[in-house]
Amino acid sequence: MCVRPAPGAEITAPEFPPDLDWLGVPFLRMDRLLGRHAVLVEFWDFARVNSLRTLPYLKEWHERYGEAGLQLVGVHSPGYSFGRDGDTVARAVEALQIPYPVAVDADFALWRKYGNRGWPGRYLFDRRGMLRDLHYGEGEYQETERIIQELLLEIDPDFAPPDPLEPLRPEDAPGVLLEPQTADVALPRDRHRLELVRDWLDGEDYIEAADAGAAASVSFTGAGAWAVLSGPIFPGVYETGGEVLAESPGLRLHGFQFTPAPPR
Repeated sequence: MCVRPAPGAEITAPEFPPDLDWLGVPFLRMDRLLGRHAVLVEFWDFARVNSLRTLPYLKEWHERYGEAGLQLVGVHSPGYSFGRDGDTVARAVEALQIPYPVAVDADFALWRKYGNRGWPGRYLFDRRGMLRDLHYGEGEYQETERIIQELLLEIDPDFAPPDPLEPLRPEDAPGVLLEPQTADVALPRDRHRLELVRDWLDGEDYIEAADAGAAASVSFTGAGAWAVLSGPIFPGVYETGGEVLAESPGLRLHGFQFTPAPPR
């Protein structure tokens, strides 16, 4: 969903809470960015495949437009219990080679300030701090980039924008209609949707393999199935064929996520 505020509507950028932890910078203040920058704030989670699929676009926009006045800010708000740990988030940000600052929003303080509704959630503010674009989910990349260019031209009328990025995947092309994929599986609530082998014990937001050889599988529609795992492996999303096998006890399965099939 991509939404431009109605003409005349003035929605201002919230200030970052002073007690937020930051990665990549000591801290940021919105009021010190405005005037010289357009600001793109992206709520994301390293354990959400939809967030990971947007990252190549965000990195390229940072590379293309950072010197022209675009400031990207990632806000990591965790969708799973393991994402509340700051060290885990820092390791994920380093592994993903994210070049722009990331706020660690472990208790959803900034999420609530924005009234954010999901991952990824993207907010574009002009140099006055006025919201100019809001987008939830994947897609609308070329539209977002064109709005970025508009905001940078307001900062520097001599700015010469390049052509927007070409779609990185067929399903990213403007106007493409996709078949709905299977809804995400959240555990332990949705364990009835899985075929389970051996014992799995319910936890806070996962089921845990009681012994080696425990397995879980799910039927799905879409291009791919991603398992959200933690325990004896680094927590995050792992691409699967819809099946998970525990090689040792203690593997935690938090759920499955699915990606849309490319257009035919």
